[in-house]
Amino acid sequence: MVHVTEDVFATGAVNPFTKQTEPIRRFTLCNGGRMSVQVITLGATITSIKTEDARGQLDDVTLGFDDLEGYQSEKNPYFGATIGRVCNRVANGRFRLDGEVVEVSKNRDNKFQLHGGFVGFDKAHWDVVSVRQDGVTLSHTNPDGHEGYPGKVTATVNFTLSEDNCLHVRMMAESDKPTPVNLTNHSYFNLAGHKAGANGLYEHTIEINAYGITETDKDSIPTGKITLVDGTFFDLRVPNNLGERLKQLQPARGYDDNFCVEFDPPQPFSKVARATHPPSGRWLEVVSNQPGVQFYTANFMPDVERGEAAIPGKSGAAYAKHGAFCLETQKFPDSVNHSNFPSTTLRPGGTYNHEVIYKFGVSQ
Repeated sequence: MVHVTEDVFATGAVNPFTKQTEPIRRFTLCNGGRMSVQVITLGATITSIKTEDARGQLDDVTLGFDDLEGYQSEKNPYFGATIGRVCNRVANGRFRLDGEVVEVSKNRDNKFQLHGGFVGFDKAHWDVVSVRQDGVTLSHTNPDGHEGYPGKVTATVNFTLSEDNCLHVRMMAESDKPTPVNLTNHSYFNLAGHKAGANGLYEHTIEINAYGITETDKDSIPTGKITLVDGTFFDLRVPNNLGERLKQLQPARGYDDNFCVEFDPPQPFSKVARATHPPSGRWLEVVSNQPGVQFYTANFMPDVERGEAAIPGKSGAAYAKHGAFCLETQKFPDSVNHSNFPSTTLRPGGTYNHEVIYKFGVSQ
């Protein structure tokens, strides 16, 4: 039976919106199969996912920190966080909405916006709506004009753990004005264990159910074109060894691309991806109702081979380049500037609904 316990992750955290000092609450979801998930109210962040390998060995397969300082550090690459109001990139921090030009903050080299700006949803202190037997629901009200976006947006994230090792994340939002909304969860996975680093990552196989990728420029800003994956290193429709594929991509640093997911109408959900770590037997399958998924292989984490200092993580881990992968389900990046992309505009009376299921298992 799934059960949920609560404790305090940190005290003395300053809420960036109210400037009040508040505790950060942590919820631990456990099932009868020894799988557990931890979520904190800072950023509606997944801080831990523990699952067994084929030998019954339990390990944490997501990257994160032990303390508040880690999550508030500039070195934190959004580990496990809920990203919003708009995930990924907004070119030039500008777009048109209903004929009006909207200027939003540019938190990357004053050139474009990434992951909602300087104070995105990942830095908010989320309110606890409900604690259920099998999960927890958190909410955040984002004020009109924040980071330049119009409208007051109320977002909720529902984390639910099942007995069959599925973590179901449902992100919903409503707004009192037309505004773009595109949320995602930014968990970093390594099925060899969160400490396993690049060597563990290279042992994975990856399969992504996608017909194309959104073409980008040197800043990873979409051009508006969709490139079919046929005959390219982006064709991952059958399982590929990730280490070999990353070698083939050189001199590129790795994968950091939005894959366009193949759907089978009228089914609202699609299998997005499957990652497997053969030495441990662990596998992860991602199912979602979103049209895209950003596959990222932690290319911009510190390159220790070039003398960069690793990120000090939980339990003494040292996180570095290629130490994990992300599968960020989403609408396409910079959709606000490309009418041929699925729309991210949320209007009053409408509801944004994003569901993603992370199913974990083992192969004997």
